[in-house]
Formats: sequence, structure tokens, C-alpha cells
Amino acid sequence: MTQWITAAEAQARLGVRPQTLYAYVSRGRIEARSDGEDPRKSLYLADDVARLQTRKARNRKPELVAQDAIAWGEPVLASAITTVIDGRLYYRGRDATELAQTETLEQVARLLRGGDGVAFKDRTPVAIPDAPTARARAFALLASRAASDAPARGRASLALAAEAAGLLDAFADALAGQALEGPIHARLAQAWRCDEAGAELIRMVLVLLADHELNASTFAARVAASTGASLAAAALAGLAALSGPLHGGIAPRVQGFIAEAERVGAEAAVRGRLDYGLPAPGFGHPLYPRGDPRSDALLAAFTPSPIFQEVREAAERMTGALANVDFALTALVSQLDLSDDAAFLMFAMGRCAGWLAHALEQMRTGQIIRPRARYVGPAPG
Repeated sequence: MTQWITAAEAQARLGVRPQTLYAYVSRGRIEARSDGEDPRKSLYLADDVARLQTRKARNRKPELVAQDAIAWGEPVLASAITTVIDGRLYYRGRDATELAQTETLEQVARLLRGGDGVAFKDRTPVAIPDAPTARARAFALLASRAASDAPARGRASLALAAEAAGLLDAFADALAGQALEGPIHARLAQAWRCDEAGAELIRMVLVLLADHELNASTFAARVAASTGASLAAAALAGLAALSGPLHGGIAPRVQGFIAEAERVGAEAAVRGRLDYGLPAPGFGHPLYPRGDPRSDALLAAFTPSPIFQEVREAAERMTGALANVDFALTALVSQLDLSDDAAFLMFAMGRCAGWLAHALEQMRTGQIIRPRARYVGPAPG
């Protein structure tokens, strides 16, 4: 019989604080469910707690604990910006999927920064880089600003927050390829020739992707910010990390999976992945074993084309993994008939708000992020 225990009992068995217990849940290490007698409370699976007890009792070497923390492991730094609790994503304590119903990226960016700066600012024209693609313009803009903007260390918080708002604006202009009026989602929609309904979907996805705790690109941005570098330099570090195929560059893999399903059928495409021991791209997420709330929110806002619905049904049934936000984002790009790179561009636009918020938070600590390496090379000498 499955045994569930209270938060107090789980904390006592593990010898941890509530925040650590929540972190175990968010990373899928402990399953939690609502307490039927009091919906405000949660119960925790006793077997999962027992497994963690055993692991904690092994007296593992500190260097191995640090090594495990690098990939989906224990929290490595404190942040008040974003967390995942009970399978839900929260921006400073507010449910991101609820914010996505009404808020703009500018408003959420201000929330992520802690309320400093301005949600909407006077439009100051910026020089848009002359580059052949939106992706190239984005890199060129941040690189140019990183080479010329003043270091952030030693500057007043409000001045930096205002600079962050302006930089987010300039980034949007670079992606759009022109300086337009209105909120960011409307400007991108206009540049990409989307109607009002399309603009609303772009608004939603920008909010849903604005931050996601300490992901690879955000960590890169925080490392750069910890040196006292400019906000543009921190954002550039984030953009570089996002471009990798295991992070923001996953959309082409999802698109290839969909194209394969169009050729051979959804079930055959999924079976082909399973036959080679490969995951279905766009399905499953370590932080959301019971489903990605960002994907659920976005897919509820429009009806994907039949091939996407067929792939989703087949993949979820055959693998047990649920559609994640990469699948939903790719479906949205297809729905709006956008360019193949639009998924990356929307990801970068939304996440830029998070990079800047994390850069500001890291700068306020006054600490440099400088871990040590565990040397495994030839013996010295």
C-alpha cells in the first residue's frame, strides 16, 4: 500500500528545511500530492523519502556532491526570482501560467527584476545592426553593447533596472528588424505579419518563457554578471548558451520529428525513436514528471494542426512522456506559419527578461561565481 507522509514528517526524516523539501519535489525526486483533508497542504511519498534518506547516509565525498549538483542536482545558489513547486512554475511567488493569461513581457520583466525600473518606457530609437537574419541581429546588438556599455558593478540599482528595460526594448527591435511602437509582442507580430490572434499567442509564449530558474543560459548570464560585466555582456552570455541544440536550439529536432511523422505516420515515427533507444524530442521534462504547465497553457490557447495532435497522442501513449514547451512552441510556429527560426527567436526574446533579472540579482550579491574543477588528468610532474 502506498504511504504518504506530511511535510513535517518528511523534513524530520531527511533533516532538511522546507525549501530543500520543495526543491526535491520540483526536481522529481519526491512525488507530492494534495492532502485530501486540507487542500492547502501536500503529502509526500514515503518510499521516495526513504530512498533519499539512504542516499544522504552514504557520507558521499564533497566533490561528488558538487559534481551531482551540476546536472539537475541540488540547488547551488540562492535566488528569489523563480521556482518550480509541485509541478508549477512561479515568478516571485506568482503562477507563470496565470500571468500568461493577461500580462505582457514588459510587465513580467519588471516583476522578475523585483519591481525596480519601469514596465513601459519612453521609446528611444536604437541603431539596429545590419545583419542578414534576426538571430544575427540579436547577437550583433548584444555584442556591440557588451563592447561599449559600462560595467554594472558599482552602479545604482535603479539605474541598472532602467538600463535593463531599455536593453530588452532594443533586443526586441533587433529581432523585429525595425523600431516599432507598442508592447514587444505586438511589435514582433507586426514584423512577422501576424494578426491580432497571433499577437496574443506570441504574448503568451513570451511570458511563459521569461524565466525558468537556473537553466544553462541563465547560469551563463549569472556567471558573466558575477564578474561585474555589463548587462549586455551578461545577456550575450545567456544568448550564446541558449543557441545550443540541447537548450534553445531544440526546435529543429522537434521539427524534424514532425516531418518524419508526416512521411511515415506518427506511430511509426515514435516507434523508430524507441527502436534506437532515442527520446521523442519535445516530450518529457525532468522538472515536470506530471506534465509541463507551460505546454498545457499554450496548447490550450490554440488548436494545433492534425499532425501535431497525432504525434502528441502517439508519443504520450507509447513513451509515457508528456508534451513539453518545446513541442508547444514548435506547434505554435507551424500554426502561425512563421520562419523555422521563430521558435528560437521567441525563446530568446522571452528569456532575455530572465537573464537581465538574474544578472541584477547576482550583481547585488557582490560575489563572483568561481567553482573548482576536480582534476582527473595526468599526475603533475
